[in-house]
Amino acid sequence: MKEMGVIGRWALILLLLGNVYGGFAQDANTARAQHIYELFVAGQGDSIHAALNRELQEKLAPALFNDSFRQAEKMFGKSVSKGEWKTDSAQGITIYYSDVEFERYNLRFLVAFDADGALNTIRLVPAPAASTAQPVAYDKTKMDERDITLGADGYKLPGTLTLPKRAVGPDACRVPCVILVHGSGPHDRDETIGPNKPFRDLAWGLEKRGIAVVRYEKRTKAYGAACVPAGRELDYDTEAVDDAVAIVEQVRALPELAPDSVYVLGHSLGGTLAPRIAGRSKGLAGIIILAGLARSLEDALEEQFYYTSSLTDSSVNVKVQLDELKQQLANVKKLGTEEFDETISLPLGQPRSYWLFANAYKPVEVAAKLKLPIFVLQGERDYQVTMEDFGLWRSGLLRCKNAYFKSYPKLNHLLQEGSGKATPFEYSHASPVPAYVMDDIASFVRGKQNTL
Repeated sequence: MKEMGVIGRWALILLLLGNVYGGFAQDANTARAQHIYELFVAGQGDSIHAALNRELQEKLAPALFNDSFRQAEKMFGKSVSKGEWKTDSAQGITIYYSDVEFERYNLRFLVAFDADGALNTIRLVPAPAASTAQPVAYDKTKMDERDITLGADGYKLPGTLTLPKRAVGPDACRVPCVILVHGSGPHDRDETIGPNKPFRDLAWGLEKRGIAVVRYEKRTKAYGAACVPAGRELDYDTEAVDDAVAIVEQVRALPELAPDSVYVLGHSLGGTLAPRIAGRSKGLAGIIILAGLARSLEDALEEQFYYTSSLTDSSVNVKVQLDELKQQLANVKKLGTEEFDETISLPLGQPRSYWLFANAYKPVEVAAKLKLPIFVLQGERDYQVTMEDFGLWRSGLLRCKNAYFKSYPKLNHLLQEGSGKATPFEYSHASPVPAYVMDDIASFVRGKQNTL
């Protein structure tokens, strides 16, 4: 899944702790930032937890911070160097960050503080790329793009509605629409990964083919740890499904769109959850599963870690870490039973509620019960969601007359073309989504499945 891989699944190493920042003295907070970084590297979860503001102390366990940096080194190699501290601002908020160079990738460590110096944000995210992928060819004179606000449970998610010109003006006609649902991790509306923006590419490419597209900031991106409503716990629904279901209803009410021609396209985790979104939605015309995981999350994670470790010469330490992860993944399968070992940490730093939900959810079984068209697309070079998953979708939906399948020999998980064995480092190279992917999606939306 997008994020269940070395680059794609930022939740492996990402700590999302809120979006309320303070304006304490810059020099003092720079020193605080350095101290927090040193604690983070040392895995001193208790000390980091003590530095959090009271609200986050009540929500987060110290163990969440114990091995996040080690998880990063498992995926990206040893930390080589760290840059100087810098500041940025967003809506008057001061963010302190430093870019950290690992052997195989660069990440950005960032923090922010309340006015009294309490820590309210700590994140390890991809360092911005020097340049972004050139977008697919488009003509702005034939496209109308506007800001919209979407979401559920009182969460306001900034989004973008991309419309063909024929959907606006005095001679406007209603057009079909595709809603884009992200993979796991705190994604922006473009699903930006390194220099690549696959959701922007899909939006502009489908608009060119006469189809409107809605994309939006994921709740975990816009709200951090505050993404879980009071009385709820973090799971697939609070992470992604609740918003997608609400957005389907909101989008169907837009005057420019044909309410009976609204589709959900989910990438990675979004693809895995597309059947659940459809099952909870009214009036959805169909779903598009793009590199959606069909197997259990823990099985896919183990396979991904062994795959990526095979790309380099693994040290004894790496092998020990892989064995530790394997133990965690085997144990999480027993969650909810007497055999579960409470002394073994849960993988990815995700809470018990998240894993219980993930273990119970069977995407292929849910999809097989749907009565609407389904289109499953898969890159054959994808090592995060593999052709094994594609085969499980195909076999599980064998009796569904309105299910369609297509795989692409050159594509990886991020829909980038390449050859040979795929590596996570491909994601750091700018490469837009190929036009033929948009052609196939457009054919499905228009009901021309015989061309797939």
